[in-house]
Amino acid sequence: MKVPVVPRREPERPREIPKTEDHRFPCEACGGDMRFEPAAGRMVCDHCGNSVDVTPARAPIREIDIREGLQDGAGGAEQEETRVLDCPNCSAQVEFDPDVHAAECPFCATPVVTGTGVNRHIKPGAVLPFALEEPQAHEAMNRWLGSLWFAPNGLQRYAKKGRKMSGIYVPFWTFDARTETSYSGQRGDTYFVRRTVMRDGKPVSVQVPKIRWTPRRGRVARFFDDVVVLASKSLPKSHTDALEPWDLSGLSPYAPQFLAGFRAEAYQVALEEGFREARTRMDAVIARDVRMDIGGDQQRITALDTRISDVTFKHVLLPVWIAAYKYRGETFRFVVNGQTGRVQGERPYSAIKITIAVILGLIVAAIVGFIASQTQ
Repeated sequence: MKVPVVPRREPERPREIPKTEDHRFPCEACGGDMRFEPAAGRMVCDHCGNSVDVTPARAPIREIDIREGLQDGAGGAEQEETRVLDCPNCSAQVEFDPDVHAAECPFCATPVVTGTGVNRHIKPGAVLPFALEEPQAHEAMNRWLGSLWFAPNGLQRYAKKGRKMSGIYVPFWTFDARTETSYSGQRGDTYFVRRTVMRDGKPVSVQVPKIRWTPRRGRVARFFDDVVVLASKSLPKSHTDALEPWDLSGLSPYAPQFLAGFRAEAYQVALEEGFREARTRMDAVIARDVRMDIGGDQQRITALDTRISDVTFKHVLLPVWIAAYKYRGETFRFVVNGQTGRVQGERPYSAIKITIAVILGLIVAAIVGFIASQTQ
């Protein structure tokens, strides 16, 4: 019996993920590394002064369907491969040049000498270029430190010595969505009734507020445009939230030239996790819309049924200047919005200054009390 020959099936080749473009741009005049200069919007060589204009791409920034981004572990969206250093202290994954094998983590000032690896992720679709140079960011940070009277003088002097700040492109997700919500609830309107109460042994007529509740049903709709969600876990969320608002009208299609001279952090918050946070923010806005639609002095929401559609996302990089200082065994971090100059950071306290303030307060209170007693 002749055995039929079955043609051998070639194994499927995994789809190749393109490597990220090199963020180093050699100068055509001298071969040195060029960097992006935010103020001028051009590439500059610090070695010979040669400069090249950077013209942002005119192509529209693509909004990606959420289903495309989530399918097969984000296989539906364009991906890239980058080389990163993992910080053992804060777990930041920061992109470094290929010849860098040891560095200091810009997020917490921890020396990073091991943990090199390759990271695969959804490629950024847009970047908000730095608008502030490092001296401007340092000046903004110094003004902020100067306003913290209770901060230790030693920390302020140490920070003002001109220690270099790191320009980091921090990853964010933005989400668009169309929502329609049916609701049921109650509207509360205030009215007053007269009551007689006893005060100092005498009857007094007063007005007492009451609430009249009536059932309400309705529907609200809203289109959410660019709900911004932090995709990093390297910085306290309170820090980055305090840097808002971001003017996303300045977003440009992603181009590696904008990253020259800066670093980029790989996202640590997955797309699905980021969308869950975006939904939480959307739900809060929807609840506010419902309360406004119900009207009255008070509102009760008993049921919400939200239908969401046309959900899209972008992976964007936003500019942040970061300074991390080790001071007396503790790490203090300051962040500056690279677009607006808004500053946020850890707020250290000086025990000596607090003690002096308490003593001065007690002295002032004693003087005021003495003057008051003499007057009486």
